[in-house]
Amino acid sequence: MPFRAPVSEFQFLFENVIDFARVTETERFADADSDVVDAILTEAGRMCEEVMYPVQRNGDLQGAVLENGVVRTSPGFGDAYRKVAEGGWISTSAGAEFGGMGLPHAITTAVNEMMAAACLSLQLNPLMTQGQIEALEHHSSDEIKALYLPKLISGEWSGTMNLTEPAAGSDVGALRSKAEPNGDGTYAVSGQKIYISWGDNDFTENVCHLVLARLPDGAPGTKGISLFMVPKFLPDDTGAPGVANNLKVVSLEHKLGLHGSPTAVMQYDGATGWLIGAAHDGMRAMFTMMNNARLGVGGQGIGTAEGAYQHALAYALERKQGRSPFEGGTGTIMDHADVRRMLTTMKAEIYAARAIEMSCAVAIDMGTATGDKDWKARAAFLTPIAKAFGTDTGIAVAETGVQVHGGMGFIEETGAAQYARDVRVTAIYEGTNGIQSMDLVGRKLMDGGEAAYALLDEIEECAESVRDNMADLAEPVWQATETLREATEWMVTQEMNERFAGSVPFLKGFARVLGGYFHLRAAIAEQGNGPRSKLARFYITRLLPEHAGCLAHAVQGANDLYALSPEELGAV
Repeated sequence: MPFRAPVSEFQFLFENVIDFARVTETERFADADSDVVDAILTEAGRMCEEVMYPVQRNGDLQGAVLENGVVRTSPGFGDAYRKVAEGGWISTSAGAEFGGMGLPHAITTAVNEMMAAACLSLQLNPLMTQGQIEALEHHSSDEIKALYLPKLISGEWSGTMNLTEPAAGSDVGALRSKAEPNGDGTYAVSGQKIYISWGDNDFTENVCHLVLARLPDGAPGTKGISLFMVPKFLPDDTGAPGVANNLKVVSLEHKLGLHGSPTAVMQYDGATGWLIGAAHDGMRAMFTMMNNARLGVGGQGIGTAEGAYQHALAYALERKQGRSPFEGGTGTIMDHADVRRMLTTMKAEIYAARAIEMSCAVAIDMGTATGDKDWKARAAFLTPIAKAFGTDTGIAVAETGVQVHGGMGFIEETGAAQYARDVRVTAIYEGTNGIQSMDLVGRKLMDGGEAAYALLDEIEECAESVRDNMADLAEPVWQATETLREATEWMVTQEMNERFAGSVPFLKGFARVLGGYFHLRAAIAEQGNGPRSKLARFYITRLLPEHAGCLAHAVQGANDLYALSPEELGAV
């Protein structure tokens, strides 16, 4: 089946829902008008359809392998990557000084999501490079910027980030990698890193690793960690890749999915590296890259959901099974109520997650363009929701896609299962979704709930503005927002572990209400009459009510979670 990039969906969001016009009203992004946005989204969509999607199945069926220390990537990946790079799709938001387009992050977010929908395994490579570009723009020396940024922005070189170690996963501060000064401004970096996405490839001239390690005088924990640039090949006097550095790919992980994306175990043995940012301040620099990646990973979940939905829809429109339950039916499974329920749920969830994702991207752009603390607070608050809800949506929609296919969904030849396998890891990496929810109720509520309440006020104001002519949609959204406000008020008064105990359902409940808000805005744009209004009515009447159960769960505290002893939990 052909893949169709959801360009029109993004155009609708930009024009009617996420207030992108505010971004273009700033001096920083004044050139990104509607004509520019439409042209970029259209061309990016064409690239996804014609370049990336055709290699999607190759990545699953003939995944990356390690042969005699060399990574061999899936058939067609190299050619597809080069076309992506030549089109400038790696560097849409990178600074113009070193060859980037300097466009709003919202545009990059939309493009990245379409790329993930077309071929998630390959899209992971540019996403990692984009994060590295941003980290270097903010934290590296002028010399590092001049040498690395043009190559990364052009796609000649690719980037990775190296955090995790066998004994240091979410607890990054437990890492054992070390860096010794060489006396010439460089450092000898040693240690092993695991789960390194695109740790190597056979189509870029160099692979640039950002590696967390501890200097000899580094304090224990995260406060003593530094960040280093450690390239696969050491640049020579002209800036070209020179001799090989003292690093290697030990092995590639055997994974549930994403077979086309090589996930490497990396070994550094006194490899030459350069300090990025200040000594012992590596986590701050790395979090610049990780925050970029967290929104991007949310987009990967949504993109995969889009691909799975289109795959399931095409099958439902063709598969004949059973008798149509109504006169004039098509004779396909699309006639059956439960199939309609699944497909409509998939579409409604994708819209809600995408709107949250894009609203977060707009807040990032407004914070960048204006420096306004409220916009920065909103971006920070929405990031864990966008990441967790986006990836949870990807997993749920992909699983439902298998169900729509029935028995054929369990058969690999249909390709339905690939989406479910590929997307599963997105809820784990860049901070598990449980960690995202803890961040939401912890760090993101340290302002006493100010950023949260500002969002709730905005939702209620919107609902109140259309209560007279859209009461059936506006009233449930308003009431749900009040319930969410009460749960938020409870959260900000509790000790941290009490919050953590309900953090996952709280995040889901918040996302449910945001989804209702953005569906309402779509209906308002259509004046309550159109396909998006019908979808909004489905979401608000059938899915939004889930917020009540989520929030009731969220405010129960921690006592019952610890009521059963480990022995009792293990009892048969």
